[in-house]
Amino acid sequence: MEAMTFQQVIESRLLEAFAAAGIELPEGFKAQVVQSADLRFGDYQANSAMALAKRLRMNPRELATQVVEALQVEDLATTEIAGPGFINFRIKPEAWAGKVAELLGDERLGVEKVENPENIVVDFSAPNVAKPMHVGHIRSTIIGDSLSRISRFLGHNVITDNHIGDWGTQFGMVIYGWKNLLDEAALKADPLQELLRLYRGVNALCKEDEAVKDQCREELVKLQSGDQENYAIWEKCVEVSKLGLDKIYDRLEVTFDHWLGESYYNDALAPLVETMEKEGMARESDGALCVFSSGEGDPGNDPFKEKRDGEWSDLPMIIRKRDGGFNYATTDIATVDYRLHEWNADKIWYVVDARQGLHFKQLFDVSKRRGCKAELKHVSFGTILGKDGKPLKTRDGDLPQLEDVLSDAIKQSRIVLEEKSGHLEEEEKEKLAEVIGLGAVKFTELSHHRASDYIFDLEKMVALVGDTAPYLQNAYVRTRSIFRKLEEEVVLDSEGLTITEDGEIHLSRILSRFGEVLPSVLDDLRPNILANYLLDLAKAFHSFFEACPVLKSEGEVRKSRLVLCELTARVLEKGLGLLGINVPERM
Repeated sequence: MEAMTFQQVIESRLLEAFAAAGIELPEGFKAQVVQSADLRFGDYQANSAMALAKRLRMNPRELATQVVEALQVEDLATTEIAGPGFINFRIKPEAWAGKVAELLGDERLGVEKVENPENIVVDFSAPNVAKPMHVGHIRSTIIGDSLSRISRFLGHNVITDNHIGDWGTQFGMVIYGWKNLLDEAALKADPLQELLRLYRGVNALCKEDEAVKDQCREELVKLQSGDQENYAIWEKCVEVSKLGLDKIYDRLEVTFDHWLGESYYNDALAPLVETMEKEGMARESDGALCVFSSGEGDPGNDPFKEKRDGEWSDLPMIIRKRDGGFNYATTDIATVDYRLHEWNADKIWYVVDARQGLHFKQLFDVSKRRGCKAELKHVSFGTILGKDGKPLKTRDGDLPQLEDVLSDAIKQSRIVLEEKSGHLEEEEKEKLAEVIGLGAVKFTELSHHRASDYIFDLEKMVALVGDTAPYLQNAYVRTRSIFRKLEEEVVLDSEGLTITEDGEIHLSRILSRFGEVLPSVLDDLRPNILANYLLDLAKAFHSFFEACPVLKSEGEVRKSRLVLCELTARVLEKGLGLLGINVPERM
């Protein structure tokens, strides 16, 4: 049996106390215990008595008193009734020592696997083929990767899918450019940049010459009709694009189980639309085939309605255009079908920009009407801003390319290393700059609530102080340096651990919460909960390190403090790893 967290133990004992006190509980009642917001009142708090008192028509404080009198937690904590009926729990030093001993022997560091694993599809990153990834792809890629890692560690069956844009209207322009403007040498040297040059060049020509625009449309129609020449060009574009994308994914250590792009579903679209029309799910409007509101519920919450001049009007989802072509809405409906039937998905998470909110509301509504039972979730996120508080762009007004952003972060890390770590060899500095720079970009992203915007400031991101990845990496390095300084080999075991000093107790408290915090990340799919926990852990470790000498202590005290250092290192390494961030041994 897996070890229980303090939260779980107290919740279990509370339920036993209610039963012992003869209090009948409503069906499904949970004795919810939470971490105390203010440690002056203890480590944990329960408001169960207050929640029940009204239903039982009792005074909440009297009910809390009955529960506490029947409560068996003497081995674990002291209790106190506060305010109108809160029950506060303060964990005893010997219980902290027991928990630390337990964690030392636990490979999972107190994190239980879920009882009922689910099939979770995570759709993230999804760049367009024939274009380099830009700074806007940071959020989807990093958030999606971390949620996938955390879900897998918690025991879920995770399927990651890079739903790349490889069948869009841009290919008409790219194919026209390939036939008329291609620079073979440039394609060989840097294929993604050459494809981007073609796209931009043709896009400019289209604005100047309507005939070029028409030719691009013709090239697209030929591609979609199966023209061999255009299909071969398209295949080459996808091939070289994937090579370019893989370089960045390898650098970020991001992997996917599948790369099923828009083109994968092409053959399913016509039958899908035909079925939806036959079933009355879609009807023709102005030459296009559209899905309209189901007419159920409040129009204010209906994604197929919008208010115009004080009146509710239709806002349909087009699934077949007037010219007979399909769009990404059609593809997304087919993609849901595939994920349900082929992967037996229980949940599908779309890690996509908040600006796509309406599209996903419509997609989820349509999918539910078509019988989808899986939970569909738009994991939306805000915008990356420059220091001026506006969306981050280059001097030319373009979005900065992701490769350039990552390289700049590594360069900035190298500057810091030259100042702080001049003693390291050149090769080690290079590797370290990569670990710190990439970690800084990821942690800056993941430490913010995903719905918020944030300012991209490289100097702050790579600083060794503040809420940064280097601060956390430095805490890990500090733990390892302690063990390097040991003159003799020390066997760390769980016998005779003593946790008495305030610094030891607080570090034990934070370490024990890893198993409580990590599952809560999936409640609203917010990696920042884990990121902020790791900052709390690093701060607790630094405070402990200053207040409780490790190498100068002796006997059981020394061993106990070394155990706390070892556990801190393990939790930092595991926690940062779940965010996709590596830790160096030296800095």
